[in-house]
Amino acid sequence: MRTSARIAGVLTGLSLALGGAALAAPAAHADITSCVNQVERELQGGEAPDSVRMACYVGLTGNHEQCVSDLAKAGVTDSTATSACRVASE
Repeated sequence: MRTSARIAGVLTGLSLALGGAALAAPAAHADITSCVNQVERELQGGEAPDSVRMACYVGLTGNHEQCVSDLAKAGVTDSTATSACRVASE
């Protein structure tokens, strides 16, 4: 086999392998940690209670209104609750 044909074959195989890996890579997904971090910034360094983590989980499932409501019950301001729940579901 000629060297140029061998190189072309290797490059083709490599590009197919890398292309398949890119297709199989997971897409960016929602993140409970980002939601909790939003709330903790409002708490100015305080650790968020479990009720905040549960509310962020509800936001992760797509129930934005319930997430905001649960965060409000936990004492989070409306603007922070809205943005945190939006981050959870993105």
